[in-house]
Amino acid sequence: MMRPTRSNASVREPAVAGYFYPDDPVELEQMIERLLDAAPVVTTHTATHTYIVPHAGYVYSGSVAAVAYAAMRRSLSNIRRVVVIGPSHRVYLRGIAIPQASAFKTPLGEIPIDPRNKRVLTQRGDVVLSDMPHAMEHSLEVQLPFLQVLFEQFELTALVVGDAAPEYVAEVLAAVTREPDTLVLASSDLSHYLGYEEARRADDATNARILQFANDLVGDQACGAVALNGVLTLAKRRGAAISELLRLNSGDTAGDRSRVVGYGAYAIHDA
Repeated sequence: MMRPTRSNASVREPAVAGYFYPDDPVELEQMIERLLDAAPVVTTHTATHTYIVPHAGYVYSGSVAAVAYAAMRRSLSNIRRVVVIGPSHRVYLRGIAIPQASAFKTPLGEIPIDPRNKRVLTQRGDVVLSDMPHAMEHSLEVQLPFLQVLFEQFELTALVVGDAAPEYVAEVLAAVTREPDTLVLASSDLSHYLGYEEARRADDATNARILQFANDLVGDQACGAVALNGVLTLAKRRGAAISELLRLNSGDTAGDRSRVVGYGAYAIHDA
């Protein structure tokens, strides 16, 4: 689904198009539709507005992410705001950063940054306003084409998180997730560069902790651990339930099994 391009000097350009996913808009949209069509049908609660999704290249983690996005396509139609939170892979960061840019661009067009949420977070005084952590960050970017295919119009709140306590992350999320038309995506992969069987055991243990709403996950368990800790803290505070949708690793999807990366998709919903 093509999104009209707006004239705006303050646009975050795509950093990993042509690398993590196709940079040709037709090829990109067709790839996403194939992934969605091939995704196994999983049962999700009708009130599911929070998901955990992986963020590797589409050939590696796209099939896992697509299970969550296919569930969204079946159950969500009134989404007008999307909050995506993920780790800062390239820039050291204390706390959470929101972009100065007023739009994020992908090959499918531009997505406006939610001005209300941006104002709310800026007024807190403890959220960093900076484009630098966002400029080359892929953990948020790879989610955007899926969202553009699913939803006609929406505004984006892009949150990159660095060194931060779970309670702080939960408080920031709570400030921008009060409206019923809001979707929340926590972007994280699981274990990194272990052998296939070792990775399966490690991810089994991490999976058990996620399903228990643990808020003390570390980077060796999930690269987006800080974001997950905050999302899980808020979900537990709200009395939510969580379901595992699908878990695989790169040895299952693409690449050899000597050094794999784990991927998981989860749905968080009203209990």
